[in-house]
Amino acid sequence: MTYFESIFKVLVVGLLLGAGLPAIFATGMLAYSFGAGGEEADHAMHKPNPALKFLGLLLFGFVTLVIVTAVLWITRSTIIHHFGVDLFPMLKK
Repeated sequence: MTYFESIFKVLVVGLLLGAGLPAIFATGMLAYSFGAGGEEADHAMHKPNPALKFLGLLLFGFVTLVIVTAVLWITRSTIIHHFGVDLFPMLKK
């Protein structure tokens, strides 16, 4: 049963980061572009919407945070070795 649980965990994380992160980024792009306002391809005018623009920036920030955290997680052993700083002390090594 532990094999199936491990496979399921890898599948869920793969779906979240593999398909979910680009989907969140695309949603942020869409929200930011609708929040900026302007003219569409069919010449329809849209007023700027600061709430959508903020939502887009918030989603961009979340994606950036996930990517930076992932890079730091991958390089944690090197960071501990060279700088002596454990960025994830709550997790076992």
